[in-house]
Amino acid sequence: MMEIIGYILAIFVGITLGLMGSGGSILTLPIFVYIFQIDAVLAVDYSLFIIGITALIGSIQHIKNRKVDYRTALTFGLPSLLAVYISRRYLVPLIPAEIALSETVTITKNMALMLVFAFVMLLSASSMIRQKMIQKPVSSPSTGALLVFGLFIGALTGLVGAGGGFLIIPSLVLLLGMPMKRAVATSLVIIAVNSLFGFASDFRHYELLNWPLLVGFCLLTIGGFFIGNLVSTKIDSSRLKVGFGWFLLIMSIYIMLSEFFNH
Repeated sequence: MMEIIGYILAIFVGITLGLMGSGGSILTLPIFVYIFQIDAVLAVDYSLFIIGITALIGSIQHIKNRKVDYRTALTFGLPSLLAVYISRRYLVPLIPAEIALSETVTITKNMALMLVFAFVMLLSASSMIRQKMIQKPVSSPSTGALLVFGLFIGALTGLVGAGGGFLIIPSLVLLLGMPMKRAVATSLVIIAVNSLFGFASDFRHYELLNWPLLVGFCLLTIGGFFIGNLVSTKIDSSRLKVGFGWFLLIMSIYIMLSEFFNH
């Protein structure tokens, strides 16, 4: 029964991505952890694969329409790839199985990852609820700021399997004055490359993956994406994004409480 719910949620993730262009993929990690009962560290690999493939599919039309800013994607994406590699190959394995916060309080590696993820969810929720962004052209774009932010996004992607579109898009709009549609298109390319690179770099987990589950979930997400994309032309996505932001806020609080009270 729980597996059926998980597969239905896969379609929901795809529909959300298709409707809003970002945000829905942040639900993949908690679905694999809480619905499919997969270890949090391994669930990040599942999430990276799902996010990477879905973002890649979503970016194809934007590439055909020449909406992607490749120069920005390289400036932002290269440091991201470096950070993804370092976090997947070195940072995650370095996290101890148990972390002693005090003599009486100890948290596990899985719990630590889920709490970090819940914080990322809070950032995503805040970004969606306060979605109004002022587009202003920047005469001399800060390359240094993009490089630093690219490193941060890459580390985030590698650590908790979040694509980071909710942070990438605002940074491209506010730092570079990039039009929203171009920012979404460029963001999808960055997310696809980061996520798939992060998945590929962690080859030690390949034999542990449930490939039928992963492929089935991915196909349903892609199907949901096309449904959402079709419906997006008839629905005000800005209102949906605010509503989804509040949903993520509730989910992040639930994850925090669940991790604290179930351990």
